[in-house]
Amino acid sequence: MPHFAIYIVRHLLKLVKMILRFELTMPNVGSWNGVDTGRKAGCFIFKNLPKKQVEELNNKSFYYNFGDGWGANVRCEKARRSKTEGFRGYDWMVSEILKYGKILERSERHSMRDAGTYKF
Repeated sequence: MPHFAIYIVRHLLKLVKMILRFELTMPNVGSWNGVDTGRKAGCFIFKNLPKKQVEELNNKSFYYNFGDGWGANVRCEKARRSKTEGFRGYDWMVSEILKYGKILERSERHSMRDAGTYKF
């Protein structure tokens, strides 16, 4: 195979997309009775992403502490579709994972907003 064809094939393989599933759980519940009443079924977002990014995030978890007794966890897994009730308004966590590689702390987010570098 000529070098040019090999280059094109390699470039196309980088563009191959895969589905990554983000699952939201609330492992730390700060309610008076310790129950997360908002949880009925699985909370998922599905993103079609480059294969390389899917491989980097697959089987990783990202934790966020709200500072009030509540904590959220976002787990990433390859290509498993399932029923979802949405992401309960926490879509911003997935956006931060994809853009910054983590869920930013509140202080980081505020500093970035003040500096004009936090964009969504």
